[in-house]
Amino acid sequence: MTKEELEALTVAKQVDARGTACPGPLLEAKRAIAACPVGGVMEVLSSDEGTKEDVSRWCGKMQHAYLGDIEADGCWRVFMRRTK
Repeated sequence: MTKEELEALTVAKQVDARGTACPGPLLEAKRAIAACPVGGVMEVLSSDEGTKEDVSRWCGKMQHAYLGDIEADGCWRVFMRRTK
């Protein structure tokens, strides 16, 4: 998805994991996914650049949809859609 498309998404659950080191953001996402409805979009905020790759891999394993990421002001916004 493009940056504009990602920014226009309606986020059902946001996880703020800024300031935590790997694997913190991924662990936060794993804990929070249950609070995101099936079909809903979850956004993970992280100051760790590796989060985008970690979440992408996890989405592949869990069959969720990795939608993309945006970097702004030293923070990564990582988007995924819960599929089950």
